[in-house]
Amino acid sequence: MRLLPYDALVLAGGSASRLGGVDKPAQRVGTGTLLERVLAAVGDADRRIVVGPRRRVSGVDVWTQEQPPGGGPVAAIAAGLPHVTAPVVALLAADLPFLTAATMTVLRESLDRDGVVVVDDGGRRQLLVGMWLTAALRRLQLTPGASLHGTVGRLAVRPLRVAGTPPPWFDCDTDPDLQRARELA
Repeated sequence: MRLLPYDALVLAGGSASRLGGVDKPAQRVGTGTLLERVLAAVGDADRRIVVGPRRRVSGVDVWTQEQPPGGGPVAAIAAGLPHVTAPVVALLAADLPFLTAATMTVLRESLDRDGVVVVDDGGRRQLLVGMWLTAALRRLQLTPGASLHGTVGRLAVRPLRVAGTPPPWFDCDTDPDLQRARELA
């Protein structure tokens, strides 16, 4: 099966309030920053678009900023989507230290609706660990400050359980999360 080309849209803005306001994507886990680890997982993307403040990191084709800065994930999607040229787009948070290229391939292979997203052990759909049809995202009304689940979650989404230890949906929202990621890396 031939997979459709894809771009990666990485959301790297936000205030990181649960981490005391530090630059979360710049936090080191293992041999790289959180952002570098996510970019490595999408190394085969046609374009890597990062929404958020510029950082010293390689592998980014387009930097852009949501309006207003820190305006939330829907505002970030609205800022990054105009730069997407592929028919499929990976929509990812920048704080996923255990996301892998293998997970991204499984998502691409499983895309049969508007989108496919990883489901965590609790059964929650992780909308920022997914692969989407670009045209489906472009049909949405992307209002800054709107709920991600109330906006993107309305699309026809295939939930997918993906194996991995540590799990690919593990994100670093708090100091204990970041410490745990460092221990596991």
